[in-house]
Amino acid sequence: MPRRLVAPIALALLAACGKDGPQGTTEPIVAANAVHCEPSSVAGTGGMNARLLCPVTSRNTAEVSPLDGPRGKFVYTSSWNRRTGATCTANNCGNVVYVWYLGGATPAMVDSVVVESVAMVNTTGDVQVSDDGSLLVVATEPYGEIVTYSLADPAHPTLLSRYSTPNLVNGVHTAELARINGKNYVYASIDPRGAAPARLTIVDLSDPRAPREVWSRVMGNPFVHDVWIYNGYLLTALWHDGMTVWDIGARGKGTPAAPDSVSNVRTVGGYVHNIWWGRDEGTGSTRYAFLGEEGPAAIGASSSGDVHVVDMSDITRPREVAYYTVIGAGTHNFSVDTKNGILYAAYYNAGVRALDIRGDLGTCTVAQQGGVGRCDLSKMGREIGKGLASGSPSVFVWGVEYLNGSLYVSDMPGGLWVLNPATR
Repeated sequence: MPRRLVAPIALALLAACGKDGPQGTTEPIVAANAVHCEPSSVAGTGGMNARLLCPVTSRNTAEVSPLDGPRGKFVYTSSWNRRTGATCTANNCGNVVYVWYLGGATPAMVDSVVVESVAMVNTTGDVQVSDDGSLLVVATEPYGEIVTYSLADPAHPTLLSRYSTPNLVNGVHTAELARINGKNYVYASIDPRGAAPARLTIVDLSDPRAPREVWSRVMGNPFVHDVWIYNGYLLTALWHDGMTVWDIGARGKGTPAAPDSVSNVRTVGGYVHNIWWGRDEGTGSTRYAFLGEEGPAAIGASSSGDVHVVDMSDITRPREVAYYTVIGAGTHNFSVDTKNGILYAAYYNAGVRALDIRGDLGTCTVAQQGGVGRCDLSKMGREIGKGLASGSPSVFVWGVEYLNGSLYVSDMPGGLWVLNPATR
């Protein structure tokens, strides 16, 4: 049986400590010593100009998750590993989640949460707001936990539970939260450590105060790095083993407690890190999945890896048909504006790239083809914008999230950027 972790819990306010204003107001009080966001005039192409920078100089910024709700616009950013020095300290370790309020006249950090435990937590690499805006889920490494907070007050997350089992403890690299048949589940990608291989562990979070592990399985070569859940399917990013599609409710053969394997595809180059698949609201198409390749990199300096386009027309036989590459840089995470058919890819030292993904991506001329018969999206004119890509300032973009007409971008050395979306 899974075991509940018993560990000391500490919540620390590192910047602002004010409470919300009187009942009925939506703008939290911002302390005088808070980290304030600064207007930006960094130009992009295709309309992708930066308009705001919320600086973080003491820690490496990792994942980003926005919330645009009745209490205003909030963004939650996590932190990764140590900033400087050989070991983590209170001032440079990646065990902090920052809360940014961007909905008022003075955008600023309004709270911050430290995740501590008996064993050192030095990375809160993954952070995600639930689809209804009620929960915030945080993944921790190297000691693996799923930490869940209430967002009843989105300015000040309140701890609901910290959960670990033997199938989580080696480090939760990513923790994707998705709803199946009305119930929330966390799909946790677990790090390999020592002789223990990577695995995927699924946790029932229908009661966020009492998480419950329902399934776990070894997978990945050597990592299962991330997953994507869409329309009753679970897609797993298995590094050199490619992408595997699982039925967890779509075909009636699998559930989150017993996924049923459907198919696998191996993309050119391997290093399958992340996935996006969904419905184009303009055309209704669900034809293409997009896989990120995270090749070798030097943090802050260089990266490698392409966006791979997989045709999902036959779910039992997915096949790669196209790709997008940036010379001298590699992709990390994606976000898609499904209304306008635009994919935004974080490209580490090359900023954020916007791709037109509407229409036929798998048919092209000979001149537009790249290696092994695949279409090259760049040669097809599918790149429609770039942000933070000029080299000044120097960035190393981890993640990007599109929401309601804004791009929220996490820059490892710089902090949180807010960009305008691309225009067609």
